[in-house]
Amino acid sequence: MTDKDYQAPATEAVEDGLVIEGVDDETIESNRRLFEGWVFWGVMALAVIFSGFHLYTLNIAPLETWTFRIIHIAGALILGFLLFSGTRFSADDETQKRWTSIAAGVLMLPALFALYQTGAMAQMMANGAMRIAPAVEANLYGWPLMVATFGGIVLSWFHRGRRSAFSWPDLQLVICTIAAASYFLLMYNTPLRMSTGTSFAPIGISFAAVAGIAVIMELTRRVAGLALVVIACIFLVYVFAGPYLPGFLGYPGLSVQRFFSQVYTDAGVLGPTTAVSSTYIILFIIFAAFLQASKVGDYFVNFAFAVAGRARGGPAKVAIFASGLMGMINGTSAGNVVSTGSLTIPLMKKVGYSKKSSGAVEAAASTGGQIMPPIMGAGAFIMAEITGIPYTEIAIAALIPAILYFASVYFMVDFEAAKLGMRGMKEDEIPRFRKLVKQVYLFAPIIILIVALFMGYSVIRAGTLATVSAAVVSWISPHKMGIRSILKALELAGIMSIQIIAVCACAGVIVGVISLTGVGARFSSLLLGLAETSQLLALIFAMLISILLGMGMPTTAAYAVAASVVAPGLISLGIDPLTAHFFVFYFAVVSAITPPVALASYAAAGISGANAMETSTASFKIGLAAFIVPFMFFYNGALLMNADWFAIGRALVTATFGVYLLSGGVMGWFMRLAANWPVRLMLILAAFLMIEGGIITDLGGLAIAVAVIFIQKARGGRLAPQA
Repeated sequence: MTDKDYQAPATEAVEDGLVIEGVDDETIESNRRLFEGWVFWGVMALAVIFSGFHLYTLNIAPLETWTFRIIHIAGALILGFLLFSGTRFSADDETQKRWTSIAAGVLMLPALFALYQTGAMAQMMANGAMRIAPAVEANLYGWPLMVATFGGIVLSWFHRGRRSAFSWPDLQLVICTIAAASYFLLMYNTPLRMSTGTSFAPIGISFAAVAGIAVIMELTRRVAGLALVVIACIFLVYVFAGPYLPGFLGYPGLSVQRFFSQVYTDAGVLGPTTAVSSTYIILFIIFAAFLQASKVGDYFVNFAFAVAGRARGGPAKVAIFASGLMGMINGTSAGNVVSTGSLTIPLMKKVGYSKKSSGAVEAAASTGGQIMPPIMGAGAFIMAEITGIPYTEIAIAALIPAILYFASVYFMVDFEAAKLGMRGMKEDEIPRFRKLVKQVYLFAPIIILIVALFMGYSVIRAGTLATVSAAVVSWISPHKMGIRSILKALELAGIMSIQIIAVCACAGVIVGVISLTGVGARFSSLLLGLAETSQLLALIFAMLISILLGMGMPTTAAYAVAASVVAPGLISLGIDPLTAHFFVFYFAVVSAITPPVALASYAAAGISGANAMETSTASFKIGLAAFIVPFMFFYNGALLMNADWFAIGRALVTATFGVYLLSGGVMGWFMRLAANWPVRLMLILAAFLMIEGGIITDLGGLAIAVAVIFIQKARGGRLAPQA
């Protein structure tokens, strides 16, 4: 969207409180197929069944854990290959390459044969066979599956076809997915599971695991980009190259069969990341889809406009409020940017923000949505799964850090607006607050979710109640959800879940490598060695590794990988597990605005039209508090509610004042005056002293802040605005 695309809303729309519409509209990716006719209805039915299956099994009839997780991953893979092409569709999607379809048709034969052989082997086991001969598993199942899987993946990279039609290579990958999943479901009985990782493990497990990992990585590439796939491949290479590496990276080694027979278990792909995606994440995706279907996202953004639109630099402050609200129902920083930024960025440019600044503000605000309780981009659920700490404790602990982050971004935006002499939005450009207050009941599903959690309901039950309440609340709103809307919400949830399930499964491969090779323990020993020199140095090193591992990845995968590598090392330093995991989580989140690979900043730059790297640098500056807050956890546990109420209150007040001073120092504006470099350095020093949390440091920071106030008053007058 450009400035020319923006038009002031009509007066009638303002009176109804409906300035903004379309926030909840579904985003269509460049490689997404758009089916028509019976094909559309068929795929829609699959998506509805997939979502409904999870609601049914989570609330009514639970399945055996591994069976449930295998079906969970396989269902997402099948939907993913049906909906997402291996290449982007061009404007002329009529161009086709017949040779890829012909080759895929030929390779369909070994795929179907492998699928048939799975059933045949399962029948042999049912008839009393103790195990299948390795030669039979390898020659009649394994190798045909390998040829079909890798051949289908390669063909899908070259295939071109109509956007409204299936592709033969992708249909072939669907069959390969079913063949791999069927082996695990039909052959993976308890005795065979106990043999994984030993020389007694059936060779078919390894073949099915290789095929399963290959299709997981291919779908991850299609829906989330190459970053996570490349990192996963590096870890897989490490499994077999590790014995030849020097220093702490070396380890005794694993054979191909031993590794692959274990990696598709709860030690890897079916481990903590899939455990969370198959329960909490899928449930809250369904909840978010119901909120979208009832147009709650539109209401959130309109509410933000009504609250903050009149303030100076109004659209930027709207972006902060809207992104915080949308972050509660949106699982990725980049997705948050797309949903709210397409509205707020053009408005920011209209009131005087540069392309770079408008994109940077939106990227920083949207990234903050991932640390916003109660949902926190699904990271809170993974944290609860890994640490065993109750979800409610994690959500409470996240509250003050989230306040500090959004307060910092707000102060940064306000100082820049003052420095550039920006105005707020006009009365006829924003919705009327008194109209929106009448629909405040649309917040009810969020409130019900929070109340249910703190009343002691399980996360599954609380999420289900909130989902049902979203449908019920819609009946008294302008966007009533009938049967058709509910089915549409379930379809949308099925499609929305594809990316996060693929990403979690791919991250599970990395987690499996870490657990099976022991590289995490060796990384912990490295951190311990650094801590002997300086604990702060060890924390900085952990920060850099967390950011590096998170670059280019969605929030959930970034945290899952960093938690496996970095968090155990921090805990070994004597750091409380909650503090250690929050430390890792925050840096995994802010990797979305950290140059050189910053997904949220790149998404914002695409909307604003600014240079991607400049936008990334500017969003890094605006979100600077997020890089300091994790160190605050370590030095002041009260910020994670780990103290008495007086200490918590004092920490909140002093830290908020600290980020206010920090914002003034970074932006070069304080007390209605431009700040020169000596004043800026004094502000930054005072901020760090206030943030540290001790009585003496608080008094020292306060003294410096008072001195800065007197200096600014003595300088007198308003200095010329800086560019």
